[in-house]
Amino acid sequence: MTKIKILWVDDEIDLLKPQILFLQEKGYDVKTLNNGHEAIKEVKENYFDIIFLDENMPGISGLETLNEIKQISPNIPIVMITKSEEESLMEDAIGSKIDDYLIKPVNPKQILLSLKKNLENKKFITERNTMSFQQEFRNISLLMSSVDDYEGWCDVYKKIVYWELELDSNKDNSLHETLMMLKVEANIMFSKFIQSNYQKWINKPDSKTPLLSHTIFKEKVINLLTSSPEPVYLIVIDNLRYDQWKIIQPIIEEMFQIEDELLYSSILPTTTRYARNALFAGLMPSDISKIHNNMWVNDPEEEHHANQYENEFIGLQLKRNNLSIRYTYQKILNLNFGKKVLENLPNTLNAKLNVIVFNFVDMLSHARTEIELIKELAENEAAYRSITLSWLMHSSLYEIFKFLSEKKVKVIITTDHGSIKVGNPSKIQTMREVNTNLRYKEGKNMQFNPKEVWHVKNPIDIKLPQDIFSSEFIFSKENRFFVYQHNFNQYVNMYKHSFQHGGISLEEMLIPFVVLKGK
Repeated sequence: MTKIKILWVDDEIDLLKPQILFLQEKGYDVKTLNNGHEAIKEVKENYFDIIFLDENMPGISGLETLNEIKQISPNIPIVMITKSEEESLMEDAIGSKIDDYLIKPVNPKQILLSLKKNLENKKFITERNTMSFQQEFRNISLLMSSVDDYEGWCDVYKKIVYWELELDSNKDNSLHETLMMLKVEANIMFSKFIQSNYQKWINKPDSKTPLLSHTIFKEKVINLLTSSPEPVYLIVIDNLRYDQWKIIQPIIEEMFQIEDELLYSSILPTTTRYARNALFAGLMPSDISKIHNNMWVNDPEEEHHANQYENEFIGLQLKRNNLSIRYTYQKILNLNFGKKVLENLPNTLNAKLNVIVFNFVDMLSHARTEIELIKELAENEAAYRSITLSWLMHSSLYEIFKFLSEKKVKVIITTDHGSIKVGNPSKIQTMREVNTNLRYKEGKNMQFNPKEVWHVKNPIDIKLPQDIFSSEFIFSKENRFFVYQHNFNQYVNMYKHSFQHGGISLEEMLIPFVVLKGK
C-alpha cells in the first residue's frame, strides 16, 4: 500500500520531532521544511497528499505560501497551524481556502484527527454515496414499477437527475453504469406511459393532464401577469434540460429566491418548430396551421424559418386572453446581440411582459455533433452540464440576471424541449428522404421496426398538421435515433452519442419552469 505523503512546513520544525516521529511510526511519509520558499519549490517538483503549514514564519508568511501553493495545486488539502486564535486571521485563512487549522501546541491526536478528516473524507463520502445509491436504486426501481401518472414520472426523473449530479465527481464507474441502466429502463417505461396517455392529454385533458407546451403560457405566465404588479421577464433558454437547470440553479439562487419550480411536458415532436411555436401561440400545431395559416411553415426542412412569427404569436395569445399590455420580444443568437439586449434592458422596465429567447444550448447540442472540438469538450453528460454552467457564467444572460435581480420584477426561466444522448440506431427506409431530424420522421411509405417507435398514422389524432406530403409521424423512443439504410455505418459513426431532440424520453419531454424574484 502506498504511503500517504505529508509536507510539514514550520520555521521551528526541529521542535516538532516528537510529532514527526509519531506520524512516521503510524506509516506516514513526512517531508519537513522550515520556510515557505522551499515549500513552494517542493510542491512544484513533487506530489503530496496533504500539507501542514505554519502561519507565522519569517520571510514569506504562511498565508502567502498558502496562496502560492493553491495556484500550483488547488486541490491539495492544507492544514494551517498557528499560535493565534485571532478571528481576523482565521477569516483570512478560511478565505484562502484552507481545509483545516490547528492551534499550537498541537498534540498527536489532533494531527491524526485532521489527517483522517481531510484524507479519508473523500473515501467516506464515496462509501456513503455507494450505500445511499444502492438503497435509492431499489427505491427508484420500486417507484418506477408502480408509477401511473405524470407527477409520479416527474418524481422518478428528479431522483435520477439528483443522483447524476451527486455522482458527477465520483470515480466509481460501476455506480455510473448502474445509474445509466436505471435511466434506460426508466425511459423504456416512460415511453410506454406516453403512448398510453399522450393522445388523451391532447384531446380530452383532465385533472391528471400535465401542463403542456400550448397550455403553460396561459396557466402560468398570464396568471402571473394578472396577479403580480411587477413586470415579468420570460427567459426561454432553448433546449435546456432539467439537469442543466439544476447545475445552474446554485448560481441563480445567489441572486434570486425561487417562488415556484415545476416540470411541464413538451409536446411532440420535441423540437423548436413544434414545441416553441405552441408555447408562444398557446395552440397546438394543427390549430396554428388552421387559424394562422400564413404563419405556419409546412416544410419541415425550413426549420430556420419555422419560428419567425414568435413575436406575433405572443401578441395574439395575449389578445385572445383579453390582456392589453405592452410587451417586448428579443431573440439572442450571438454574443453581440446579447450585449445590445443587455444595454437596452433599463428601457424594458416599463413593459409588463418581456420575452427573451436564448439559443445557446440548442446551438451547443448541434455544434457537439458537427464540431470535433466540442465533441471532446462535451464527451459525456457531466461535461455537457459543465459547459452549460461555464457558458452561463460568461454570457450576457448572467449579466441580465444580475441586473434583474436588483429590480422589482418577476423572472421566469423555462425552455421549449430538452435533448437526449442517443446511442442505438434505428433503421428506416423511405421512397424518398423525409425530414432530417434523427428523433422523429414525418412522411409516407416509411418502413421501420414498430417496436422501436411510436407510430401515429393520423397526425390530427395528436393535433399535428396533416398535408398531402406528410401523412404519418413516427417518434423514436428511449435513446434511439433514425438512420437510413444506405450509408448506415457512416451516419451511425457520425451521430452516435450526440445530443438530439424530437422524440420521446424523460430528458426531452420533462422540462423546467421556474419563477424567481430578486432577494
